[in-house]
Amino acid sequence: MSHDFLQPKGWKPAVGYSNGVAAQGRMIFTGGLIGWNGDCEFESDDFLGQAAQALRNVVAVLEAGGARPDHLVRLTWYVTDKREYLASLKALGAIYKEVIGRHYPAMALVQVVALVEDRARVEIEATAVIPQD
Repeated sequence: MSHDFLQPKGWKPAVGYSNGVAAQGRMIFTGGLIGWNGDCEFESDDFLGQAAQALRNVVAVLEAGGARPDHLVRLTWYVTDKREYLASLKALGAIYKEVIGRHYPAMALVQVVALVEDRARVEIEATAVIPQD
């Protein structure tokens, strides 16, 4: 992998994410992906179920561009309830590792009033960089 995870000297290590990533190569950008399937149908109204599906959707778009989860350099999560997110961290971590693996790009979490799809509880934007050979 040709990504460099950036850790400023003297900072405590980030847990479950990176503060920054330096990468060079072919860039892949996803739109905001929510927790519905490829037919635009929700199979769950549960936060964890939607988060798992949104992550699987990220992986599917990456694959369509020739990228893998370990090419991710940034994830931005939009949630409608940060308390629900925080209360689900342990289970969400297990889902994340199952779908993405033990790869922790730069991440941000933003609580929003609503998402465009009323049933959506989480939306994820991703950036990946496929290393140049």
